[in-house]
Amino acid sequence: MTIVTAPAERLVAVMTHPRRADALRAAVDFVRDVNAHGVRCIVLADETTEQMRAELTDVELAEQAEGAEVELVVVFGGDGSILRASEWAQPRNVPVLGVNLGHVGFLAELERSDLWRLAEQVVKRAYTIERRVTISVELREYPTGPVTWSSFAVNEVSIEKLSRQKMIQVLARVDGLPVSRWGCDGILIATPTGSTAYAFSAGGPVMWPDLEAFLMLPLSAHALFARPMVLGPGTEVEVELVGGAGAVLWCDGRRTVDAPLGSLIRVVRSQHYLKLARLSEQPFTNRLVKKFGLRVDGWRSDADSPTG
Repeated sequence: MTIVTAPAERLVAVMTHPRRADALRAAVDFVRDVNAHGVRCIVLADETTEQMRAELTDVELAEQAEGAEVELVVVFGGDGSILRASEWAQPRNVPVLGVNLGHVGFLAELERSDLWRLAEQVVKRAYTIERRVTISVELREYPTGPVTWSSFAVNEVSIEKLSRQKMIQVLARVDGLPVSRWGCDGILIATPTGSTAYAFSAGGPVMWPDLEAFLMLPLSAHALFARPMVLGPGTEVEVELVGGAGAVLWCDGRRTVDAPLGSLIRVVRSQHYLKLARLSEQPFTNRLVKKFGLRVDGWRSDADSPTG
């Protein structure tokens, strides 16, 4: 007797920017297109679920289930929406594919003009997976105390002063050894992915995203040595708050907790990568030039050139 097993149901998760009508419209069109080819969709953002259902009366949306085998998360928005989706996707090891309907969109794979090919490539699984290093952070309210808060970050962990009037005093250690004590506005520990975000604005270097490394960068430090430092992937960073009025700890500008004076923040590489789905081969160099509008033809015209 031949036993025939039914093919596993294909599930794709969808997340949209909650306040962008164009994101909702693009997501609705995508769900309808892939559903016509037998791919069911789960909506992750609760605040948009009812809006999606109202638009998709002809499509049955799948229910969120912890054990569901989701193959991909498709995000309609900007980098902020992708970071939001990563909170769900990263611990579950599910790839994220971003459609940029925002501004810079370094994490996104597609621009608005490329939407026409999105559904077809998802249906055909015509994408590759790029892995990005993420970091894990723990907070102790005193150095030998228990962990009171923990999270992860795709871009950066930022430790920032609570009081506008007072700097914080931080003692930074690398692999248990003290590196420097700074009076500063804060300190960043960023991934290569985050090197083009907050760390870039603070004067840090651009790091190619396939590097397995971290960046430690003091913010507005009152010190002669306050340079960005690139650290190895196995590095353990500890930041102890030794002076000032306490700080606030942020992960990706989304998850936050207050860190009182005397706290110890420990940052290491996370055991989970963020997986980004790529529909085409696009070197990071091209992405960098395009997103920042870099001039690659020189500042002088050919007529002004000595060889022109």
